[in-house]
Amino acid sequence: MAEYNTMRAAAGTRSAAIDAGLRAHMNKVYGTMSVGMVLTFLVAWAVGTSPALLSVFRDPVTLSPNILGWIVMFAPLIMVFAFGAMINRLSAAGAQLFFYAFAAVMGLSMAWIFQAFTGFSIAQVFLVTAIAFAGLSLYGYVTKKDLSGMGTFLIMGVIGLIVASIINIFIASSALHFAITIIGVLIFAGLTAYDTQNIKNTYLQHAHSGDSEWLGKAAIMGALNLYLDFINMFMFLLQLLGNRE
Repeated sequence: MAEYNTMRAAAGTRSAAIDAGLRAHMNKVYGTMSVGMVLTFLVAWAVGTSPALLSVFRDPVTLSPNILGWIVMFAPLIMVFAFGAMINRLSAAGAQLFFYAFAAVMGLSMAWIFQAFTGFSIAQVFLVTAIAFAGLSLYGYVTKKDLSGMGTFLIMGVIGLIVASIINIFIASSALHFAITIIGVLIFAGLTAYDTQNIKNTYLQHAHSGDSEWLGKAAIMGALNLYLDFINMFMFLLQLLGNRE
């Protein structure tokens, strides 16, 4: 009986340690994501509210991108693929630095919104996105339902959105743009819940390994995924709800 009680106590101690570790891991994920978000919006605001700086990337009247603007527009997508390919060769500190560099470049790519939309509507849509993101992420964290089946479908949806968006750059169809916007909101809402559950499950599967370096990089990758979910949901909602200048 004494041995059984000792085993129970040890199991309880391990469980409490995992719970505490999971909270710390999720705090790191959300904290890193939040710093990236602040960096993105500071860069976007600094460039977007300065006609001289914005003109380096876009026509100040039509807001059409120039050559450098096109490079900045597609740079975040290239950096995401590069990050996925390089993550195993980077240290946790290197991965974090890469993420912040990515967040700054993302700020450059979306700086035009401060000329295209009113500041009030940007703030309003940001608040709506933050509330929706918090609810969806909380659902992904606490739900007992396995959301892994959604993953492949949602990733395929993202690829479809990218392809459709590139096509629409050339055909400029308002109907296709509206469809992309609606579907984009739904896809990234689903990804917010899915990615949160995946971050949690990934930690629980590797918590016993004691590999702090790997867990640190996993937190950065999780922050990147949730950051992308938030930014994309915000941009799609801004297209739907934002008031243009």
